[in-house]
Amino acid sequence: MGTHVIKMPDIGEGIAEVELSQWHVKVGDLVVEDQVLADVMTDKAMVDIPSPVHGKVISLGGEPGEVMAVGSILISIEVEGAGNAKEAPAVAAPVEKAAPVVESTPKPVQREPVQSKPAPIAPNAQAPVAREANERPLASPAVRKHALDAGIPLRLVQGSGPAGRILHEDLEAYLQQGASTLSATANPYAERTDEHQIPVIGMRRKIAQRMQDATRRAAHFSYVEEIDVTALDELRVHLNEKHGAARGKLTLLPFIVRAMVVALRDFPQINARYDDEAQVITRLGAVHVGVATQSDVGLMVPVVRHAEARNLWGTAEEITRLATATRNGKASRDELSGSTITLTSLGALGGIVSTPVLNLPEVAIIGVNRIVERPMVIKGQIVVRKMMNLSSSFDHRVVDGMDAAQFIQAVRGLLEQPASLFLE
Repeated sequence: MGTHVIKMPDIGEGIAEVELSQWHVKVGDLVVEDQVLADVMTDKAMVDIPSPVHGKVISLGGEPGEVMAVGSILISIEVEGAGNAKEAPAVAAPVEKAAPVVESTPKPVQREPVQSKPAPIAPNAQAPVAREANERPLASPAVRKHALDAGIPLRLVQGSGPAGRILHEDLEAYLQQGASTLSATANPYAERTDEHQIPVIGMRRKIAQRMQDATRRAAHFSYVEEIDVTALDELRVHLNEKHGAARGKLTLLPFIVRAMVVALRDFPQINARYDDEAQVITRLGAVHVGVATQSDVGLMVPVVRHAEARNLWGTAEEITRLATATRNGKASRDELSGSTITLTSLGALGGIVSTPVLNLPEVAIIGVNRIVERPMVIKGQIVVRKMMNLSSSFDHRVVDGMDAAQFIQAVRGLLEQPASLFLE
């Protein structure tokens, strides 16, 4: 028997250190070639580290949340033969991904048939789990968030996945098992003294750092304008009825992207990036629209590239593709970088007004609030109209208030007279 040492790989882009986000194995586990061992976080994306060998895990080189230098020992695996411990340590080739894949169970070469999906545990079939207080159960970030939201202590849940990994089905079984007991004994007015400490690591740490950096460096100012989208929504409904079956359904987002593209022709200073260290503003002809998307690991911003060259359905299709890839953890690093302006929307939860934070080094972000029906006075008559606010933020170091207001007014005019979106 020998030892195969895997070092922290060079992810590229001149990165000297990365954050160890999550282990998918523990000491004593048997692993096979291509099985995901760990997730590491760069400045832009989460990356899978797969195993290049079959063997048994004998040591781990760090703890989740620890920042490790490229080239440092990540994991040691006992293997058949001499291993590589006395040679130049092998480096596992990283597999890029935007975030941990929900239920990303490794797919090793199997010696016998297995089910494509673990069979759900029958309710009340879970036995109590005996784990040490400091033992970290195996679970994906999505499962951990599910457990946190549901108030489930993972150390008490029996996992049905490989190596005892906890799946969403296991949480549901745990909840079903305890439902009758809880309903009979729980007191909604009982005093609570429980506390939960949640380490800020991985994607959540990166989001926190970027938001703090953006608010510290940029001179934010926000501008809010209400827009009558009655005609726009009527056009959207008409196009969906006529072309939806063949071309796909349209939301309002492709129309807003189109309005941004057209308005930016007259306001190139807003489709720009500001390098505040070099003191250089770069105005871009290409409009690469970042579309803020919520995923299981936090807010991500996939990029619709060359929005200026896409029609409504092309934009809609790309937004849907990127959102799906992001939520499934399959968006690439390139798909999550390079935006020139960002569009953010909370849909039905959009509220009345928001103050979105800039996605540096961009200088503008457009926030979409929810649509509400309100009585409006038009030509002396009170009529019901569909109204929506745009809440936008700009970097005052680059964008003057007058330019920001005129830009949003141009977007407003295009959306309120939607035929103008397609006039050249």
